[in-house]
Amino acid sequence: MKKYKIGITLGDINGIGPEIVLKTFSNENIMKSCTPIIYGSGKVLGYHKNIVKDCNVSFVTASNARSATENKLNVINCFHETVNINLGKATEDSGKFAYVSLDAAVADLVDGQIDALVTGPINKNAMQMANFPETGHTEFVAKKLGDSPPLMFMISDEVKIAVVTAHIPFNEICSLLTQELIRKKIQTIDKSLKEDFAIEKPLIAVLGLNPHAGDEGTISKEEIEFIAPLVVELKNSGIMVSGPYSADGFFGGGLFARFDGVLAMYHDQGLIPFKTISFGQGVNFTAGLSAIRTSPDHGTAYDIAGQNIADASSFRAAVYSAIKILDNRRTFNELKTNKLQKQEVPVESR
Repeated sequence: MKKYKIGITLGDINGIGPEIVLKTFSNENIMKSCTPIIYGSGKVLGYHKNIVKDCNVSFVTASNARSATENKLNVINCFHETVNINLGKATEDSGKFAYVSLDAAVADLVDGQIDALVTGPINKNAMQMANFPETGHTEFVAKKLGDSPPLMFMISDEVKIAVVTAHIPFNEICSLLTQELIRKKIQTIDKSLKEDFAIEKPLIAVLGLNPHAGDEGTISKEEIEFIAPLVVELKNSGIMVSGPYSADGFFGGGLFARFDGVLAMYHDQGLIPFKTISFGQGVNFTAGLSAIRTSPDHGTAYDIAGQNIADASSFRAAVYSAIKILDNRRTFNELKTNKLQKQEVPVESR
């Protein structure tokens, strides 16, 4: 197996990000699959290492991603000024340094110096204090890559749920939901399940927007007017999609287990059931991009920062997911190339 270079951002230095990074790479087995490169500060990492008891991981300084050392935890120092760490608090400094490290990591991702990016949790309030230009990681990474609108895809062994609209106010959802937007999201899910998760013929479920999926138009008509017709259209085009389903019954009755992917209309409709089913083990994957970015399924957890009790399971899963998706994409592209080459060979020479 190829040893990939995985870029890591610490996230908010006042949260649990540095702690879960250290705990993840304390297990030497993960080094067999990747060369981790942390974008941040050796001093910050050292500060948090003093908190994580019995942490046996050591790290080396790398001047850039190309010079990273295999079998070591590499650190690229993105900032050298004095860092004020205030555990459990959103501050301008914590937002500033999270922004700086993210910007450096994404620049290397765009440049191809790292194979994938795993981001530590950030606090949106702190990021806004530091004049972060986007609402979150997902939007920032997509804009830097120059890709089409990304898909927030929450993944676990139990369920994979994407959302049409992510980090926007609830009162703006209906004005943004169009048939064309939903079409693009379904097509992205289908493509991602095939290329990133090696599912040859994925089954996709689409949730309704309204309670009881509109109750056949008695509550509201979005399902009848454009969601259901779109499902029929895409099914006829070859995508194995069905719906719209009433969200409460869909999850309450366990119907989600029959599908490879689920599309929810808005953030909480998808993330509440996802975190109920998989919290602490799930991964936030940004699908639809030319490069791979994953993150844990939780936030900065200010309430437990500095207490050495944070669970690194989700961050560890994010690292392994990035590696697995890299493998799947490589295999998919190899098979696609081989198929095209066979098609180009003249019949008489076969």
